Amino acid sequence: MSEALNRATRTIREVDLPRMVLDLGELPPEFHGFHASRDGVLDNATMAEQGFSGNSAEGFAALGRIAGFVQEFAAPVPRGEVIPVGYDVAVASVVHLFEDAEGVSRWMEEVFLGQFEANSGQEIHAGQHLLMVERLPFHGFADETAGLRILQSGPQGPVSSTVVDFRVGRLLGVVYLASFGNCERRALVEHLGHALERKIVRVVLGDL
Repeated sequence: MSEALNRATRTIREVDLPRMVLDLGELPPEFHGFHASRDGVLDNATMAEQGFSGNSAEGFAALGRIAGFVQEFAAPVPRGEVIPVGYDVAVASVVHLFEDAEGVSRWMEEVFLGQFEANSGQEIHAGQHLLMVERLPFHGFADETAGLRILQSGPQGPVSSTVVDFRVGRLLGVVYLASFGNCERRALVEHLGHALERKIVRVVLGDL
């Protein structure tokens, strides 16, 4: 990543984050039947509450995280009683703002990779188990990346989440795709990640 782009992210504020996430019309055609299921600000208290046990808003702030914004879309309920393996159930993009680029790197290593791997095989919520965590390589991004495939138990069977994190200066972009069954959706998530990275850069450079 160019130093000029890195410096440009220093002008970004929390109010800019909602313009960076992907809208439904910016997703590939296979998601156009989805509907908005969640969007909004992710402050450190919310992130700690939704994350693994032991996290706190103060701890996340100490890592340099300021705020984030999420836009998630959910699939229509499939007809019939049996959901086919590979059926995509939710897709989302998230952008987090940090004090500096070093904070983004620490988050990716300590919180994203570190905490998921530390909790593999554990019950993470009542009746919900983290069955498997596998690192995945992602390519074509301008700066540091980290990827995981996560398999969790669910009420109708296991659900896989394919996730990529990538750095744009002091911004952290995230795309995740949740699919029914034990499957991997790396190629599609990589494509979505590239689209999110391009949109983030356009906002940073004032083109959006």
